[in-house]
Amino acid sequence: MRRGFWFVAGAATGVYGVVKARRVAEAFTADGMRDRASAASVGARMFREEFRVGRTGAESVLRESYQVAAARHRELASGAPPAIEGPENERGKD
Repeated sequence: MRRGFWFVAGAATGVYGVVKARRVAEAFTADGMRDRASAASVGARMFREEFRVGRTGAESVLRESYQVAAARHRELASGAPPAIEGPENERGKD
């Protein structure tokens, strides 16, 4: 039983080592290097696209909040009473 276990363990280790060695050897061929460069290029392009989408979304949120703030500032500067925005402002009327 022990000999069989160690034989199987050694065979599995050998197969694993051969597979890993082949992958490393393939990675350093011209085609392998080209594939790695292509994958890096695709990754960089995807990162730029995600960054651009996030930046655009954050910019639109900021622009909207600044427009609301600017409108309130204009309202306060004109001396007009503040507009009632919701039920929380209704309490003071009673």
